[in-house]
Amino acid sequence: MQNFIQNGHVITVPTPTGGIASGEGMIVGSIFGVAAYSAAEGDPLELATTGVYKLPKATAAVLTVGARVAWDNTAKNINVPGAGRFPVGIATEAAGNGITSVAVRLDGVGTVAA
Repeated sequence: MQNFIQNGHVITVPTPTGGIASGEGMIVGSIFGVAAYSAAEGDPLELATTGVYKLPKATAAVLTVGARVAWDNTAKNINVPGAGRFPVGIATEAAGNGITSVAVRLDGVGTVAA
């Protein structure tokens, strides 16, 4: 295929304002992904858009295996779907109240805040 560019599991985007640390989640337009490494603002950054990642979770959120999850771009964590949050995938483990991280399988599709 002459028009193939890449598989899309990892894409290159500009690092947002303030930079980013390796493993942090981020929204770029309608793309959600996890930073492959730390980068300064404006630098090229490889962003993983699929796969399973341990991400910070809203402490009070209660998630079951297979529950849809959303990214809270203000708090920079995973939460239950709701107003202002970006649907990004499903929980691959249960995480109750008081738990601060959860394993999430990223959908790899475009997202917009609910």
